[in-house]
Amino acid sequence: MFNGNGVVIAPEQKGDRALWDAITVALVAPSSESSDALNNVIEHTTAAMHEAGQNFETLQRRELTVDHDPAQMLKTRYRENSTGHDWIEELVFIQGAENEIYSVALRCAPEHLTRLEPALKEVLASWSVPEPQPQTPAESAPGNLPSSPSSPPQGSQPQERP
Repeated sequence: MFNGNGVVIAPEQKGDRALWDAITVALVAPSSESSDALNNVIEHTTAAMHEAGQNFETLQRRELTVDHDPAQMLKTRYRENSTGHDWIEELVFIQGAENEIYSVALRCAPEHLTRLEPALKEVLASWSVPEPQPQTPAESAPGNLPSSPSSPPQGSQPQERP
């Protein structure tokens, strides 16, 4: 999933893994020239969720700032066609410095949302993506490693835009 550009975080749970509550963090769209990349990803995601579920309902959509980057949150509720399971998904799409789009998504049973939403907020509060560093031709040669790793900037609290 996500061609190696993502991670799923889920505590051990009983039953089928397809029904586990989880938080997924992934790069969902590489760098883009489009100034509307964020909205395009959200529209594509919404369409895919409509196809996969019954009784699809958008509960909330709002603009945010996550670690000084523009972001949008989409909160939905639906019943998954393949399993008949009810889900709440809270997806935050973050636009990086080169218009790449990252997704941080909580997918859980509706009755678990209150317990798991603070974990999603913690992931967002700690969010940071290192700024791309220009490399000289010598640095980009195979086998050359940086002499000292750079520290990514500390994340900031997600902020709702006025």
